[in-house]
Amino acid sequence: MPAFAAGLVVITGIVVAFDLLTDTTVRLFPLLIFLPAIAAGLGSVLQTVIASVWVVLAAAGLSTYLGGDLDDNVLTGAFTAVFGALSVVGCRYRVRREEEVRRLRSAASALQQLIVRPLPLRTADVVVDGLYHPVEEEAQVGGDMYEVAVSRHGTRVLIADVQGKGLPAIGTALAVLGSFREAAYREPTLKGVVDALEKSVVRQNTFAATTGEPERLVTALVLDINRGLSVEAVNCGHIAPFMIHDGVARQVSLGDPSVPLGVAALTTSPRTIAHFAFPPGATLMLCTDGVTEARDPAGTFYPLEDRLRGWAPDPPGMLAQALGADLRAFTRSTPRDDIAILTLRRIEPGAAWHEVEYDGRRPA
Repeated sequence: MPAFAAGLVVITGIVVAFDLLTDTTVRLFPLLIFLPAIAAGLGSVLQTVIASVWVVLAAAGLSTYLGGDLDDNVLTGAFTAVFGALSVVGCRYRVRREEEVRRLRSAASALQQLIVRPLPLRTADVVVDGLYHPVEEEAQVGGDMYEVAVSRHGTRVLIADVQGKGLPAIGTALAVLGSFREAAYREPTLKGVVDALEKSVVRQNTFAATTGEPERLVTALVLDINRGLSVEAVNCGHIAPFMIHDGVARQVSLGDPSVPLGVAALTTSPRTIAHFAFPPGATLMLCTDGVTEARDPAGTFYPLEDRLRGWAPDPPGMLAQALGADLRAFTRSTPRDDIAILTLRRIEPGAAWHEVEYDGRRPA
């Protein structure tokens, strides 16, 4: 508030000085009428009221000092007062609107946070850690998600990204997560799990069409990890995982990705299951496009693979958190898209609990 008051005095002083020093018949002090409008757009209601009262008093004082026709001075003062009152009304509307948007945004973000599993956690096969940062853009939030399910078939992992933003995107994310949590336990094959996810997205899109909402696609990567060294993966248009092992970081080759969830009926090509080795001690890193499509102020994409190669000889204990911090430093701004990062470290045979803790955080 002191800075605001000082700003009013300085601006008023500058305008008045030019008005008194300029030998013209055109007066400049009526320009002060824009101060309440500026305060209404940037400040609080109280600040707008103060600016309005200040400008009315300043205009009245200057009119009296400079003389002039009484009717003109009264008209100027009345117009200044009315404009100040309108600025206060406009500021109040803006503040209420921003508060409403903030409440909606916070509620949507809180809902989004609740749909994902807290990390880290440990299964019989891997220790899973991660980072989840939903972006808040007006009242819109995205539909990034992940899930880890421990079943009699092994550890099944999902990371996915729903097209679009807002509560409808979260609704689709909830449908996919619910389907995965059930199918991961029920289906003996990974193909069966993915088929269940496809049906859930189709059902959600059918429901959305009845309410006028657009259909949404879901890119997803689904993994099946068990005690063997080989991992099964189905890539539904998502980013392939990265592996760090023996000081080397590389992106895993899964072949050509299949179509996203929700549009399998539009193609005759069946989804394929890829296999790749996941040896003990290796770490898989999964992410959404909030990481790969992040840019710095100059428009350069985040060099994810280069960063992972640089960390490969000595990976951070909390790789996901280190990656998130480096991403924020690179972009030098708040994220413009949801960020979901998962790291899966293959447990060494016979490893004790303390050997798989991350920075003192014991996996659940």
